[in-house]
Amino acid sequence: MKKKNTSGRGQRDLTVKVKTARGRSISSTRWLQRQLNDPYVKRAQAEGYRGRAAFKIMEIDDKYRFLLPGARVVDLGCAPGGWLQIAINRVNALGEKPGKKVGRVLGIDLQEVEPLAGAEIHQLDFMSDDADLQVKDWLGGKADVVMSDMAAASSGHKQTDHLRIIALCEAAAYLAFDVLEEGGTFVAKVLAGGAEGELQKLLKQKFTKVANFKPPSSRADSSEKFVVATGFRG
Repeated sequence: MKKKNTSGRGQRDLTVKVKTARGRSISSTRWLQRQLNDPYVKRAQAEGYRGRAAFKIMEIDDKYRFLLPGARVVDLGCAPGGWLQIAINRVNALGEKPGKKVGRVLGIDLQEVEPLAGAEIHQLDFMSDDADLQVKDWLGGKADVVMSDMAAASSGHKQTDHLRIIALCEAAAYLAFDVLEEGGTFVAKVLAGGAEGELQKLLKQKFTKVANFKPPSSRADSSEKFVVATGFRG
């Protein structure tokens, strides 16, 4: 940290400066500096969340109210678990809210995820054959919410990344069609870029309402937004 003088007094400039290290690109240095200075990263650490993304699902649910006590939730691509933490609390998966229904939270990811009390986490490729049957078997029925914060690995090419995440979101939507209860909700991350029109059309056929939302915790320079589809027609 550097010092600067204001009104004759030495004060701290709280912006962390990151030196460019040998072998680290300018872009990765900028990313690291942004992480170190991100208030949501600091808040996540202070409040015990596994990542700043926890605040995104928190803000989405504050607006659309689908993580209700008693709800059965499937989180696709759940690593590292921030979305799971919010869902566990809000659907009362641990039964800690007296008089409230107790929900279920199921996390799915290609990689192993550190266990979380209140969530059932499985390694599974959700695009594999019979993944929907496996999910319903684990849940003991259908889900009320299918949500996804997944993003394909970045290629460095904006349009390619956009197409990849839209394809991933469409695959998640098709799984949701197979596992959601009538009236259920689908939430997924997309990147603005022009190809999401077909996804919107598909969701509008299956849900009574489809909205797009950029939560306050989503970085201003990011093209990400979240599609929130409610009222699954079954």
